[in-house]
Amino acid sequence: MERYDAAILGTGPAGVSAAITLKIRNKNLLLIGNKDLSMKMEKAHEIQNYPGLPAIPGAELAAKMREHLDSMGIEITEDKVSTVYAMGDYFALQGATEMYEASTVILATGVVLAKPYPGEAEYLGKGVSYCATCDAPLYRGKTAAVIGFSPKEEAEADFLAELAEKVYYLPQYTDEVHVSDRVETVREKPLEILGDDKAVALKTSEREIPVDGVFILRESVAPSQLMPGLETEEGHVKVNRRMETNLAGCFACGDIVGLPYQYIKSAGEGNIAAISAAMYLDQKKREAAKKQDA
Repeated sequence: MERYDAAILGTGPAGVSAAITLKIRNKNLLLIGNKDLSMKMEKAHEIQNYPGLPAIPGAELAAKMREHLDSMGIEITEDKVSTVYAMGDYFALQGATEMYEASTVILATGVVLAKPYPGEAEYLGKGVSYCATCDAPLYRGKTAAVIGFSPKEEAEADFLAELAEKVYYLPQYTDEVHVSDRVETVREKPLEILGDDKAVALKTSEREIPVDGVFILRESVAPSQLMPGLETEEGHVKVNRRMETNLAGCFACGDIVGLPYQYIKSAGEGNIAAISAAMYLDQKKREAAKKQDA
């Protein structure tokens, strides 16, 4: 398996900025996110404080960022990472369909505004999952509920239905739903995940649905659930001025580290995180060379 110098999670201004800086530093990088970059940025009516680009619509700023990435040959890997594991001298990243390895990680996934459902953290790994394509084989012949926050999650519900006996899909958006006949669409609001040793039911605004598992497919995973051992504070990742987290080799930037939620602030922090990651990699390389010479 290829091991990258750095894996960047997120394609908003912070992630894009980090990728550009690491490319300039000649690092082998993996940029994971959405090829449309940031839905939040795309929908921004007008951004007034981005230097050199006065009163620019968000969609236009996103287009310029895509052009910048293309001009430098930086590709975006469209995947959703559900968990990042610190393995000592590298990180293992669990994607929807494959694993990745990187010597450093930069978290730039944005902020998760939704509060976790009661029971979500308690039954994580015990019937609660954030990746249907990852854990679908565990529900062969069983019943599962999928809570989707955007139409793109419908594909995961369809995939799950190929293995599970029964799949309920609870869309938390108003768009028309397009899922296979094997999936039952439920227009109800999820309230709580019920269980004992593991999840056994999903409580909604209308009823309790008996299930063996609940898949919660948000745009981003809360940082405390994304990476075991990562220190957080009030829902944000704790960092210092070098964008270093409490885990060596892991950096964070942008909305995920806290207010203000500004595009220019995120881009600046992405640059700092990338410089810090490059310095970390260079230091590790020097230390390895000294050991060989000793």
